[in-house]
Amino acid sequence: QVQLVESGGGLVQAGDSLRLSCVLSGRSFGAHAMGWFRQALGKERAFIAFIRGSGRHTHYAESVKGRFTIFRDNAKNTVYLQMDNPKSEDTAEYYCAAVPDYGLDYSTSSAYDYWGQGTQVTVIS
Repeated sequence: QVQLVESGGGLVQAGDSLRLSCVLSGRSFGAHAMGWFRQALGKERAFIAFIRGSGRHTHYAESVKGRFTIFRDNAKNTVYLQMDNPKSEDTAEYYCAAVPDYGLDYSTSSAYDYWGQGTQVTVIS
């Protein structure tokens, strides 16, 4: 059974830092590209970043480039989202997702096969 479990969400002051984690079980972690998405209240789910199975390539949405970092530890089956200098507009439910990595573009939610349950991040100004 495939399972993605996010953790690390909560309240954070604007300008501070927060790190989200997501563990994949039930599949070969290193063979999967991993993505992070978010959904703010009343808005559609939006792409944040993805990382290749090897960890050697990443891609970011413009809105988070330079502030957020996606990285992975394949020995721990875990992908992370380091959120530095968060802003109030980063408040949302954050989701991780997984898809077998065939070297394609994984910046859309429809590309992913598996999703976590989400973790709420609230940025306080």
